[in-house]
Amino acid sequence: MTTESPLAAAPDRRALVDLLVRTGQGDRQAFSRLYERTHAKLFGIVRRICPNRETAEEVLQESYVAVWRSAAAYDPGRASPIAWMATIARNKAIDQRRLRAEQLSARSVALDERLETGMPDPFEQAERGEELRRLADCLRELPEERRQMVLLAYYQGWSRRELGERFNKPVNTVKTDLRRALAMLQDCIDGRP
Repeated sequence: MTTESPLAAAPDRRALVDLLVRTGQGDRQAFSRLYERTHAKLFGIVRRICPNRETAEEVLQESYVAVWRSAAAYDPGRASPIAWMATIARNKAIDQRRLRAEQLSARSVALDERLETGMPDPFEQAERGEELRRLADCLRELPEERRQMVLLAYYQGWSRRELGERFNKPVNTVKTDLRRALAMLQDCIDGRP
C-alpha cells in the first residue's frame, strides 16, 4: 500500500489554491476544474450527513454555489482549499438535516393536535351529514346514465376515456354530459329549479 507523501500533496494543494483564487476572480473554467477535482470528496462528506442520494446531490450543488459566491474571501493561510470547501459542504448538509427535522417535527405536532381532539366536532358532523343527504337526493334526480357517470368519475376516479368506453360515447360527449350533470347537481343543491 502506498501513501501519498507530503511532497506530492503540495503541488495538488497549490493547484487547488490557484483554482480557488481564480474562481474568486470569476473564472468559470477554473471553477469547473475545481469541481472536477473536488466533487467526489465533498459528495462523500455530504452523503455521510444526508444519506438520501437525491438530497445529498442537492446539498452538493448548493455547496458549490456557496463556494462560487465566497471564493474571493478564501484565505490560503487559514485553511487548505479542500478543508475550506469541506466546511462549507458539511455546514450545508447539517443545515439540510436540521431543516428536514424541523419539517418532520412540524408535521408531527399537527398530527398530534388532530389526534388529541379525538372526536370530530358534532356540529361539523351534523352539517356534513345534512350536505351528504342533500347531495344523495340530488343525485337521484339525475338521469341514470349521468348519475353513473358522475359516480364513476368523481367517486371511483374513472378517466373521461374510460367513461367513453363504458358508455360507448366520444370523450368530448362524456365531458359535456359530466359538465351538464354537475350543473344540474349544483342547481339542485342550491335549491334552483
